[in-house]
Amino acid sequence: MPLAHLSAPQLLVVSFVGLIVLGWLGFLLLPGLYEGAPMSWIDALFISASAVCVTGLATIDVPVVLSFWGELWLLLLIQAGGLGILTFAAMVARVTGRRAGIDVEEASGTFTSVMSLGTPGSLMRTILGVTLACEAVGALGLLAVWGGDHELGRAVWLSIFHSVSAFCNAGFSLFSDSLMGQQRNAPILLMVAGLITLGGIGFPVLHDLRSRFRGKRRLSTHTRLTLSMTVFLVLVGTVAFLSFEWDRQLADLSFADRIVNALFMSITPRTAGFNTVDYGAVTNDSILLTTVLMWVGGAPGSTAGGAKVTTVALLALLVFARLRGDRHVSFAGRTIPDETVNRATGLAAGMVLLLLAFTMLLLAFEPAALGLDAERSRMVQSVFEVQSALSTVGLSMNLTPMLADGSKLVLVLVMLLGRVGPLAVLGAMVIRTHHADFRYPHEDVLIS
Repeated sequence: MPLAHLSAPQLLVVSFVGLIVLGWLGFLLLPGLYEGAPMSWIDALFISASAVCVTGLATIDVPVVLSFWGELWLLLLIQAGGLGILTFAAMVARVTGRRAGIDVEEASGTFTSVMSLGTPGSLMRTILGVTLACEAVGALGLLAVWGGDHELGRAVWLSIFHSVSAFCNAGFSLFSDSLMGQQRNAPILLMVAGLITLGGIGFPVLHDLRSRFRGKRRLSTHTRLTLSMTVFLVLVGTVAFLSFEWDRQLADLSFADRIVNALFMSITPRTAGFNTVDYGAVTNDSILLTTVLMWVGGAPGSTAGGAKVTTVALLALLVFARLRGDRHVSFAGRTIPDETVNRATGLAAGMVLLLLAFTMLLLAFEPAALGLDAERSRMVQSVFEVQSALSTVGLSMNLTPMLADGSKLVLVLVMLLGRVGPLAVLGAMVIRTHHADFRYPHEDVLIS
């Protein structure tokens, strides 16, 4: 089928699959990408998918296996994936000669929830401009700190790579231990956390904030809900991680560094993947909270994945509305359309079902562990790993490098699904037909 005849959801899926294949072929065929032996075909595919889907899960030690040129190729894939579904689909739509305005409107309304920022051309320029500006400022900030710790060329490259990886919520690092070696480097952690947050709140929010600073009277309900939920999750997560890890993973740090690291642990699961602690050694409480935060994810129209903060916020508001006896959900003096609330409910349920289904599939490909305790541990690790892939986070309990080839392919599929979104994948499989204008007779069912 010619690209010009694809629907917007199909175009999105094809675009990302094509980019993953391009990255995979690059890792297999381009010269000079490795320090030693090249990756296997499955690892090359996995790393390409992880980069394009801005996940950060890795089956290799990136700074050990890849040369500078390999790291550069990886960074280009991260940047291409991080620029977003909307921008990439708009570019492909223009190349294929389609009516870009209609495609962008459909794509933004259905999949990335990017509000109208102007014409397709101005939309692309806005996203590119905001992305490059944030990454440039972040790189300069990181360079100001790392410039005194590393040779200048190395410091510049570290700063650029980590700034792009953080803003795109990718989580890839040029340190073998991610950012564990930066536990006592508060400026680095705070700047990386800031970049993660900016990339995770979404372009609609950034655009709305910019308009507000220019004199717009009122922030949109979407922006207010996104910011409120983001602040709530960060604060609750920080306090919780301080409680869970005070005498464990954070025990050797100063009071100030404990606060900063707990804050980082609260931000990075939504959905960056950098880590300052070993998630294979944290408490069960921390594992559970991190999994929940990964499931929540970031905001619509951002580089983040997950069910999205607005989805969770609407579910909470729905519960409160029903407890008060209200028929409709409202926030900040505005009534939320019932259709939006229903979509949030469906998306949340779908994310839970996908987590369960792919966890069972992953376990099916893995050999049985020795002993009941080992089996239980492997199950917890698998849930964590699948949720990390589904929400394009990249945090790991050290299971990913040990996965069988079949399990790696499962996670590649999960990462793609998490990046383009379950609704986009379902939309890509739908054949448009004429819907009959009738309904079947009503009949109730018991639910409690």
